[in-house]
Amino acid sequence: MARVLVVDDQSDVRAMIAIVLRVNRFEIVEAASAAEGIKAFEAAEEGAKFDLAIVDVFLQGKSGVDVMSMMRGRQPDFPIVAISGMTALDFVAEAPDLSNVACLQKPFRPNDLMRAIENARQAIAPVAVRAAV
Repeated sequence: MARVLVVDDQSDVRAMIAIVLRVNRFEIVEAASAAEGIKAFEAAEEGAKFDLAIVDVFLQGKSGVDVMSMMRGRQPDFPIVAISGMTALDFVAEAPDLSNVACLQKPFRPNDLMRAIENARQAIAPVAVRAAV
């Protein structure tokens, strides 16, 4: 069962994502802030690691881009789906280490979320293959 970290400061969004992912047989860990997300990610490095993260770009207190950059700094081939209610998902240009993050604009449907997860997993596949060579 794939383990997913969901970082979003909106409880209704986290709940919807959790329902969709549980139905699709994912294990979910929810974080309501950037600090909680970072703490969960760091704790998982010592135990059951995450297979993927879904991170809101605009979090209160700290940018989701900072959270994603930290994750990629520790695991360069870590699959991430960035979500945002804003139309600007062009943060990728400002953070080269996030160039292969899958982006999804809120509101989204369950099948859009599942497609974004698949895109995130496929986007890092070339990185993992290059590292193995």
